[in-house]
Amino acid sequence: MSDLLQKELLQKIDHVGIVVEDLDAAVQTYRLLGFRETARLPIPDQHIIAAFMQSGDSSIELIASTDPTSGTARFLHNRGEGVHHICYVVDDLPGTLAALQQQGLRLIDQKPRQGAHGEIAFLHPKAAHGVLIELLARHA
Repeated sequence: MSDLLQKELLQKIDHVGIVVEDLDAAVQTYRLLGFRETARLPIPDQHIIAAFMQSGDSSIELIASTDPTSGTARFLHNRGEGVHHICYVVDDLPGTLAALQQQGLRLIDQKPRQGAHGEIAFLHPKAAHGVLIELLARHA
């Protein structure tokens, strides 16, 4: 893997996504741990509602499914509540996707799509030893 690609993927974790059954209960739990809710957004194309939580420099995304047939609902049914993905910021999302694909890594998204906080794309968990990786284009 090129040095540039490693830098882009490993320079910063933006957030960790956590799938939960009851979004309000999970928000309350993380408030007890010192997090504050910064946003709550429906993301219709992913069939979820996401609550973004912040504590210091750390961010998490609590994710609840809105459709029992969605991928998130299947994840929850098969694995239960817990870590769903890790999101990394990258400087050049299209270039990073092209470089990853050239390296032979399996992608879910061949091109960027709109996420809650900008353009995103996902790598398949099989490309990263069972971890779903979200890539987020660096905010301008």
